[in-house]
Amino acid sequence: MLLRRLENFFDSDASGGIVLMVSAIAAMFVANSSLYPFYDASLSSYLAVTLGGGGLEKPLILWINDGLMAVFFLLVGLELKRELLEGKLKNPRDVVLPGMAAVGGMAMPALVYFLLNFGTPETHSGWAIPAATDIAFALGILALVGDRVPSSLKVFLLTLAILDDLGAILIIAFFYTAELHLDYLFLAAIPLVIMYFMNRAGIHRIAPIILLGTVLWVLVLKSGVHATLAGVVTAFFIPLKDRYGKSPLHGLEHALSPYVFFLIVPVFAFANAGVVLTGVTLADVFSPLPLGIALGLILGKQIGVMGVTWLLVKFGIAKKPYGATWLHIYGVAALAGIGFTMSLFIGGLSFVDAFHMNEVRIGVLSGSVISAVIGYAVLRLAPAAPTAHKAEDEETEILPSADPRPAQ
Repeated sequence: MLLRRLENFFDSDASGGIVLMVSAIAAMFVANSSLYPFYDASLSSYLAVTLGGGGLEKPLILWINDGLMAVFFLLVGLELKRELLEGKLKNPRDVVLPGMAAVGGMAMPALVYFLLNFGTPETHSGWAIPAATDIAFALGILALVGDRVPSSLKVFLLTLAILDDLGAILIIAFFYTAELHLDYLFLAAIPLVIMYFMNRAGIHRIAPIILLGTVLWVLVLKSGVHATLAGVVTAFFIPLKDRYGKSPLHGLEHALSPYVFFLIVPVFAFANAGVVLTGVTLADVFSPLPLGIALGLILGKQIGVMGVTWLLVKFGIAKKPYGATWLHIYGVAALAGIGFTMSLFIGGLSFVDAFHMNEVRIGVLSGSVISAVIGYAVLRLAPAAPTAHKAEDEETEILPSADPRPAQ
């Protein structure tokens, strides 16, 4: 009985978000207890991998953020490739509404943040922190609402979040690159070229590509470009189909998903969500950095996603998802303000000192929690979804390529 309940829990859409939330709460508890010195010392302790006197030596927190999160980005890349080739991003017509909503949902939070931090140049680098949406958390909250939400709206949120992730990847690549070391960057082209020709030759084995991707990760890390991008690039060389008609991409995505959502992302959350509340005052909470992040996630996301969606529908450029009212769409716009994982990740790229990172955690956690509460409350108050048979008929007409099942 217990085993069956555990299986049902891990199979549910809400499970990833719940495990993530538990990890964040645990981090906050440890950060404000007598265990904090051990927690801080452990994350700051250096681990080295060397060969012949050379290699990598980094604190544990960077092995988590640069190393483990590369696997997270590998999964994101696999999902993006799958959706582009055969899923929700294949048909351009299906991408217009959530795609433009994603753009608005990234631009407005950045604008809100910048306006509130205009007078503090030392915090300008954090402009992209509130621009991201956490897929696991957002879909987890949506799953808690149940079948009151139309399936077409779930597709809308999932597509928006996927494109949001793509936008965040591009932001990291262009705006959060450290000092470039061109020698390592040129060397990184070698595994890239090999993976390209392997892909062209129809070599379908995953192991050589993962090995080359690991070499690529080391070289990209040494070059100054953020190493997690190597995970995304590697994913695009994983074949969708092999010579036997099977899908190495689907197989790897399915194999990685439980490790990413129930191990890697919770470990990342535990290592990065430890807000130290000792000595924190209301003035600290309402200082430009945390306030800009929180209001960017709460107001910026709602204005950007809701505003762009309304304009596109108003001018006949796109149609609302079938069965969704404006109250439903507003609830999803609020859920898009749950920025947890990617926001903390970008925060770590923006600031290296403990003081500013604590402010980042305050802003991300408060903004994400408030967005989750607003989104859940609004969707619970919204009218129930139309009956299943009618919804399926109409959804087939309006969203021909949409798959209502969330990606794993």
